[in-house]
Amino acid sequence: MVVLGFPKPRFAVAEYQLAKQKDKFHAVVRIALEKEEWQITDDLLLLEVGGTKFEIDLGAEQLLAAERGEEKIAVEIKTFLSDSPLTDYHNALGQFLNYRLALEICYPKRILYLAIPVVAYDTFF
Repeated sequence: MVVLGFPKPRFAVAEYQLAKQKDKFHAVVRIALEKEEWQITDDLLLLEVGGTKFEIDLGAEQLLAAERGEEKIAVEIKTFLSDSPLTDYHNALGQFLNYRLALEICYPKRILYLAIPVVAYDTFF
């Protein structure tokens, strides 16, 4: 964050680069879903349960064969870009569990997925 009128902090450039990397991961996941013929319905799926607000990165739905009906998903995207992969893992798992519960209450037919880099998957899952 930069405050106008104050000297630019040294970490502002690093924050900007991190934001660009997060946007890149977000775009890659979105493009992959669209290539698999998922229709993106929410580019930030907002939920509120008991006064707590949740923001899931993507909501998508895919129409399947008529006899199977409609499948809906939500995708939380985690980059694992911090200095501590273990902290990233705990944050991702905690958010996943919270979001899954919120989805069960608000959108019980929507399935939650966690999108993470392959390195993080190989390390923790």
